[in-house]
Amino acid sequence: MKKVEINDSVTLTFVGTLDDGQEFMVRDASNPLTIKIGEHDLPPTIENGIVGLGIGDKRKLTVSHEEGYGPRQKSLLQTITNKEIIERIKPKPGMIVYLNTEREGQEVKVPATVIEINDEGVLIDYNHPLAGHNLTYEITVTDIVKGTN
Repeated sequence: MKKVEINDSVTLTFVGTLDDGQEFMVRDASNPLTIKIGEHDLPPTIENGIVGLGIGDKRKLTVSHEEGYGPRQKSLLQTITNKEIIERIKPKPGMIVYLNTEREGQEVKVPATVIEINDEGVLIDYNHPLAGHNLTYEITVTDIVKGTN
């Protein structure tokens, strides 16, 4: 029986959940994920955790928030007070908005989540939605194509 090794191409299905059980991603048989082990397309916990598995094998792995999307950073919360911007985007809590910001001397659009609307303005969060969360994956190996060393 083939077992997953470094340099193999591996096809996976999985369900990703947060600590409270909420699903944040599902890759089923109609939309599997194929990666090459050793190219670091997935966090090390996942890649190392599937090495040695065979086709049909399942494993539950947890990626810490440090290894995943990092901790939530308070510095990435911002209050927008510009009435013109607020009128244009018509924000509601939970809404994802794309705002212009400067990065390395260039203006780019960055997604942010509207947290609340109050008398001071609109509180938005530039953190990735999965930042600060441990991510648990229930993985099934569905195919292995042996690589070359």
